[in-house]
Amino acid sequence: MNAVLVAGGGLAGAASALWLARAGVRVRLLERDLYPAHKICGEFLSWEAQVWLRDLGVDPARLGAVPIDRVRLVAGDCIAESRLGFTGQSVTRLRLDAALLEAARAAGVEVVRGCQVRSMEPDGTVLTSHGPQRPDLFVAATGKHALRGMPRSREGTIDHLLGFKTYFRLRPEERQALSGHVELILFRGGYAGLQLVEQEMANFCLLVSADRYFAAGGRFPGLVESLMAETPHLARRLAFAAPLLDRPLAISQVPYGYLWVHAAGHPANRYPVGDQASVIPSFTGDGMGLSLHGARLAVRAILTGAGPEAYARDLQRDVGPALRRASRLQAIIGEDPGRHLMVARLARLVPPLLTTGARLTRVSQGSVKALAGPGAPGAATARFA
Repeated sequence: MNAVLVAGGGLAGAASALWLARAGVRVRLLERDLYPAHKICGEFLSWEAQVWLRDLGVDPARLGAVPIDRVRLVAGDCIAESRLGFTGQSVTRLRLDAALLEAARAAGVEVVRGCQVRSMEPDGTVLTSHGPQRPDLFVAATGKHALRGMPRSREGTIDHLLGFKTYFRLRPEERQALSGHVELILFRGGYAGLQLVEQEMANFCLLVSADRYFAAGGRFPGLVESLMAETPHLARRLAFAAPLLDRPLAISQVPYGYLWVHAAGHPANRYPVGDQASVIPSFTGDGMGLSLHGARLAVRAILTGAGPEAYARDLQRDVGPALRRASRLQAIIGEDPGRHLMVARLARLVPPLLTTGARLTRVSQGSVKALAGPGAPGAATARFA
């Protein structure tokens, strides 16, 4: 194997490059941003994500990550709360991606910043802003954005929602009340996640229907005001909160529920990872865990010569069950306030339902342990409490 080209320096791309480089493979990684940048992400690291980060030699706690071990579900004036069943961590992608890219560079990866991958051509040529390249193997890790030449099927996915992400500095009493919790806030037309990240910032990430967004004037501040008017809990949290970004990050047409399938005639040198391979509904908080697990599966298929077809089967086995259960849960929750209130009241009556939901929308402990092997840091201790 002469060279592997990785498109994208986010979580899955940097992890794939780092694992390959440690195995002695020559890797070039192309990252479009010249400098570390924020990403649209809930920034929640579940237990399996932490296993893989320890294996990569990156400690989120040293980056300032905050622990989270409880979940709150909010619908209107109804609030349900439970333990997650594990201790998660929350850290900004700005810090985490930069740490992973630096570790990859230190391991021998050629990191090229400011280079945009534009398309994958049928003959295997990768067109970039720095000219065409012909790698032996290509790892597509371009995140939530589609890559021309490697389309993702939208059939059966939830792709009509607009995504936004920003940070707030909450009042001290609200930071204290939020500490240790991830809050899932349901509202007409969508849902939002709220949690603390490093430096006591609050990550506010949401998905909303276009109808709801434009009914609020088609502007993010107007949308937030309308959500606060609908949800007293959110109104308390964000009262007098200071926005920390000049404007929110935004994205659309993300196919939530998508899982890559190897089709007949699929080139034998292309491996989609991260959101190019699987996109779990974001309310689960397991997007980063699935990205890392999928990247590890792709690296194993590359190093063993098993190929992309075997990688696709492994994805279906390990990632498929959690992704399908999460998609069904999102369909059950829906976008109607009446249904939201019914779900929240049921969770308040039976709090363990929230813990069960967290467990069922993650890669199983057995799959992580089988892939990590007995020598991987944290593989033997990762479990639900």
